[in-house]
Amino acid sequence: MDARDQELKKELAATIQARKDLGEEYESALVDSFMEKIDQRLDAQIERRVRRELAEHQTSFARAGRPVARPGPPHAGGGRFAARYGLAGFSLILAIPLSAIAANSGIPGLLITWVGIVGVNTAQSIGAFASERGLDRRRRSKPDDAWED
Repeated sequence: MDARDQELKKELAATIQARKDLGEEYESALVDSFMEKIDQRLDAQIERRVRRELAEHQTSFARAGRPVARPGPPHAGGGRFAARYGLAGFSLILAIPLSAIAANSGIPGLLITWVGIVGVNTAQSIGAFASERGLDRRRRSKPDDAWED
């Protein structure tokens, strides 16, 4: 048995004895006090576990020579699934109500809506492809003298 368990048993015994000595009118206050001590003990234990897990996580990354993951732009992660397909999924979800609204104006409205949806997704895919291959013009900067005639 752990020393903390012994301490908790002593607290419970003291609470039960105080209830016997003071009577039923103080029972709820005694129970609340005991529960408060349990909550504090649980909070401290959870905090220790979280700190230990975080330290182990950071240590494992440091040993592997990899930096600890930090928040950054979505393209910096090498094209994770959510960053790559998030817009496509979102546009397909929006396609349902947009199609219903466009269907009220007939086939031309529905066709224009879907051409727009496909166009947005195509533009995003081309941009992601160019970005992954280093073909993105916005990321490459040429020196000033490269623009001379």
